[in-house]
Amino acid sequence: GEQLWDKNSVQKNQDGLIRILSKFVPISTTEITQDILYTMDVNCTDQSFRDVAVGANEFNEFENKNSEWKDPNGDKLILGVIYQVCAFAN
Repeated sequence: GEQLWDKNSVQKNQDGLIRILSKFVPISTTEITQDILYTMDVNCTDQSFRDVAVGANEFNEFENKNSEWKDPNGDKLILGVIYQVCAFAN
């Protein structure tokens, strides 16, 4: 699949964190595998991320209030988004 992000959604916070809207599009779409919408925070300093909210039909459908920072752990789709967002925002 692929991970897309909306450059018009980029919000840079005072603490340097970046919030974006992102969408995962699976290779094939069925009732079980469908597009997933994410509101993500990106930390460019340590190349980490957290999913603030997720949705299937609209952004922020399900908020993740206790979202923890995660290492992309080699995930090429997430690493690609982090690199692109950080380059775009800076």
